[in-house]
Amino acid sequence: MTTIRSIANAFSRLPAAIQAPLWMIAATTLLGTMNVIVRHVSAELHPFEIAFFRNLGQLVFMLPWLMHVGLGAFHTKHFGLQVARAASGLVGMLVWFTALSLMPVAEATALSFTGPLFATVGAALILRERVGIRRWSATVIGFLGTLVIVRPGLIEFSYPTMVALASAATFAASALTLKSVSRWDQPSVTVFYMGLLLTPTSLIPALFVWEAPSLDAYLWFVALGLAAGFAHLCLSSAYMVADASVNLPFDFFRLPAAATMAYFMFGEVPDIWTWVGAAIIFSATVYIARREAKLALKTVQALEPAIGAVSEPRIGESRNK
Repeated sequence: MTTIRSIANAFSRLPAAIQAPLWMIAATTLLGTMNVIVRHVSAELHPFEIAFFRNLGQLVFMLPWLMHVGLGAFHTKHFGLQVARAASGLVGMLVWFTALSLMPVAEATALSFTGPLFATVGAALILRERVGIRRWSATVIGFLGTLVIVRPGLIEFSYPTMVALASAATFAASALTLKSVSRWDQPSVTVFYMGLLLTPTSLIPALFVWEAPSLDAYLWFVALGLAAGFAHLCLSSAYMVADASVNLPFDFFRLPAAATMAYFMFGEVPDIWTWVGAAIIFSATVYIARREAKLALKTVQALEPAIGAVSEPRIGESRNK
């Protein structure tokens, strides 16, 4: 215990620029592990049933934390948005688990990087956000990377590919909903409602395809719940010590992590075009994230004089008034 505490203290003293990448690498490794577990268990059970056990495992993992902070900390000002966020997240999870059951893990992971591209399009068309020519250009380049992976005309644009892209689009819709709800509710509130709502709602589609899991499947479900819970903790820790523009580049580690585990478990070897296309897509998403961060910083800097003028007492007024 003393050794673990010493390591934790030494880690906490590291600069944020080192801590954040380490947290992100741990998170992406766990996310890759989750994908491989889903692919493995899908040989026995339907993806919808796996999704239910994944949500149940994460909810059980959250219970000690919920008991510690108390339910009063999770009051929401917009329950409807929380429901919409959970609904879009559930649909995205069901479609994503289906994609993992149908295609190689590395290829599905590479296509999942298109999520931020769909989110950029949705932000412009649905939220009416202003998207400049640079971000539109990066979005187009990112989707060209998708074509490099699927190579329509050279290979069949298959049903599994469409399912993987549909899951990315659905997760983008979930991200846009999160962007709206985060204006009023803290992240911990959203995490709470996701866990509370996803478990019972994911049971409904699972009942239509239910089969009794084997003992081996239950053991994998425990591993899946632990991986999901620790992945969220690592992601939260990464974003606590550094912003998205620092963390996002390390999300690419999901691909080699998933590809390595899929190779040892299933003998899957992604072709060179999967890596090239994924690199193009990911570079575009990183550029979009950094561009958005710069624009947000410019907006804050432009508002600072006005904020200062409002907060500064007028001449002749007492500062203690």
